[in-house]
Amino acid sequence: MNAVSSRAATTRWPAPAKLNLFLHVTGRRADGYHELQTAFQLLDFADSIDIEPLRDGDIVRIEGLPGVAPDDDLAVRAARALRATTGTRQGARIRVVKRIPAGGGLGGGSSDAATVLVALNELWRTGLDLAKLASIGADLGADVPVFVHGRSAWAEGIGERLQPLDLPERWFVVIHPGVAVGTRDVFQAPELTRNSPVITIRGLFEAATRNDCEPVVRARFPAVGDALDWLGQFGEARLTGTGSCVFAAFGNVDAAERVAARVPDVWRGWVARGLDRSPLLAQLARLRGESG
Repeated sequence: MNAVSSRAATTRWPAPAKLNLFLHVTGRRADGYHELQTAFQLLDFADSIDIEPLRDGDIVRIEGLPGVAPDDDLAVRAARALRATTGTRQGARIRVVKRIPAGGGLGGGSSDAATVLVALNELWRTGLDLAKLASIGADLGADVPVFVHGRSAWAEGIGERLQPLDLPERWFVVIHPGVAVGTRDVFQAPELTRNSPVITIRGLFEAATRNDCEPVVRARFPAVGDALDWLGQFGEARLTGTGSCVFAAFGNVDAAERVAARVPDVWRGWVARGLDRSPLLAQLARLRGESG
């Protein structure tokens, strides 16, 4: 029997995407990491992760991103990290159903890792709080903590210093131009701007912001530049993270859907609603029988 408790049947968990509404690189640290300022906007566009706790201690991935070995999958690494931290002897069978494109700057792998940490902490009853789970997640990737905490957020440092944000309700047209961009390559680019002035949260709405990675990605990936130029006909278009996905915000879903319907067939385009609170937290509350 695989059950470890009355709640040990397979459960499905969301792993939402994010946008970086802006991304300023304000410096480079001695350890090679970059100091950043950014605003994370969670989306209702998500991967799905099916998790079945196991008694035997094995961590088994039965589906994931094609071309990524289980040992390299952030979802598997997250499960192993939680097991090592807590000393539990339990295991899990994990199926990652991907919708978020890899190398798109939408945080798919980091979100998958965060969802596994939060879900298995509950299913294994290991009892860690979100701050501890975020700390484990930070060792897996700089974006994991924001997904663990499950709130759109202002972020500083390498992305680990977070302050929740309440953002205006908006819908986003997101375009994936069919290429994958490596984060490491962008941050190692000699032409990357690394001295943007520090702004305040108020500056997010009052000051000019940008994505410092955008010129680097435009120059190296012409398809990204083409997508930015096309979407820029309908609103302010911007790169998310280090790319390759680009986005523009709209005040209502109808306007967003009209633009999305016109996205050229050579690209993948869709509409996503911005969220202040992650559906991961809602799923956790449902499992616990809470109201919200």
